[in-house]
Order: sequence, then structure tokens, then C-alpha cells
Amino acid sequence: MAPINASNLRADLLRPAGPYAALDVVPVTGSTNADLRMAVADGAADRTVLIAEEQTAGSGRRGRVWNSPAGAGIYCSVLLRPREVSFAQLGSLSVVAGLAVTDVAAALDVDAVLKWPNDVLAGPERGKCAGILSEAASSDEIAVVVGIGLNVHPSSAAVPPGPGGLPATSLREQGARTTDRTQITALLLAAFADREDSWRQARGDLAAAGLLQDYRHRCATLGQEVKAILADGGTLFGVAVDVDGSGQLILDTGQGARRTLFAGDVVHLRSAGPPS
Repeated sequence: MAPINASNLRADLLRPAGPYAALDVVPVTGSTNADLRMAVADGAADRTVLIAEEQTAGSGRRGRVWNSPAGAGIYCSVLLRPREVSFAQLGSLSVVAGLAVTDVAAALDVDAVLKWPNDVLAGPERGKCAGILSEAASSDEIAVVVGIGLNVHPSSAAVPPGPGGLPATSLREQGARTTDRTQITALLLAAFADREDSWRQARGDLAAAGLLQDYRHRCATLGQEVKAILADGGTLFGVAVDVDGSGQLILDTGQGARRTLFAGDVVHLRSAGPPS
């Protein structure tokens, strides 16, 4: 598999022609998110990109391992310093990144949907094709690192299923019209920059940015009866009825009661019909 071509990406995506300040591709690292969090203290610029051919300690939400074998996927993190956005609104960046990944999937003729809060599912069996991890970084000003792991080729190693038994899948397995990782990375970063620019101009408000309606349309969680696994280990059952302007999931837990979730794992149980 051909390596990701950093020179081509820089020519297309770095300023002044493109939206990004810096872009590097490294052969291997522990975690691109961890590297960029450390780079914040060294003054790394807003919209700095780090891509790895392989991660040895790739991570997902709640400390899960993200399988990142050499040459099989796109392991990309972007450092943002969105001064216009309050800290409380940073959580909605997972929505921004999820929409960008589904933009790319559509461009590659792959059927993909979003699963709240940070997964992209593809194909008729709705296997997990991508995951997103957004992490605030320690800094005197607001700084956040958004990591995207996108499976382009099947992994040669067994990949543990995600919450609810979700199997892994890849763009190639779902018939993508190209599996050239340089081309796909360029599409992904361009789509993310476009979505993030709208989000930033709207000060992190998804509705004002014109992103909320797209997310509702693409989110397979809405209308599902779900089990939510909360951060404290508790569980909550209900029907996912909406996502608000901050990216929080709204559950109907029965008898007219509603609960808003900022974070947690969600397992789809069955369709409950169109969301109200």
C-alpha cells in the first residue's frame, strides 16, 4: 500500500492556498492526539495537522484501544485554537468531524451513517468504519485536539467489536471508488475545514452553523430504542429523540420524561420509529 504523500497534501492544504497552518506525516507514533496535546505547550499553531502511518497506542473514548496498523487506515489529528468558541461548546466538535467523515464517504460512494456520539457506521450491516476523539488540551487559551481514525483497508489482525457488538469494517470492504489514502486524506481534511469553519463562525452553535439539521438527517441513533452507558457506569434506557445545538443527545425515558446526555456509550437496541 502506497504511503500517504505529505508533499501533495501540503501543496493542496497549507496556507495561503489552503486552510491549515502545518501538516506532518510520520511513519509511526504512539498517538497523534497525544502528540498534538503536547505540542500545544510548545505553541503549535491553530489548525496544525498530524497524520501517522501507524499508531502503537491509538486510543478511543473511555480509554479504549483504536486499532491502527501500518498502511490500513488514516490516523489524523487536528489542533484547533478556536478563540471565538466557549469551552462549553467544544464538545460539539465530534459532530463537526462526524459530518466531515460522512461527506467523504458520500464522495466515495460508500453508504455511511453517524452513531452518537462519535462513531461512523458503514454498509448494510452498519459496521464501525471510523471513530472520533475530541480532547481539550491544557493551555492558557482554549485549545482542542480532534482525532479521526478511518479504516480504509481491512485490518490483518482481529479487531474487538465495539459497544453493542459492532463489527469493524473499512472503506474498501464497502466498495469505495478509491482506496488511495492520500486522496482520501485530502478529501477528509478539506471537508473537516469546511465544516469547522462554519462551526467556528457560529461560535460553536451547531444550529446557527447549519450543521444540526445535517447531523439529524445522518444520525442513525435518532428514532432508536437505546441503552446508554453513563460515565459513572450506570445505564439508562430510552428512545433517542433529538440532538441539541451543543451535540447532546435527548432521550425519552418514558411517561413524557426526557434526559439530556452530554457523553456516554450508546447501544442501539431496536428501531422505535421516526424521532419526534
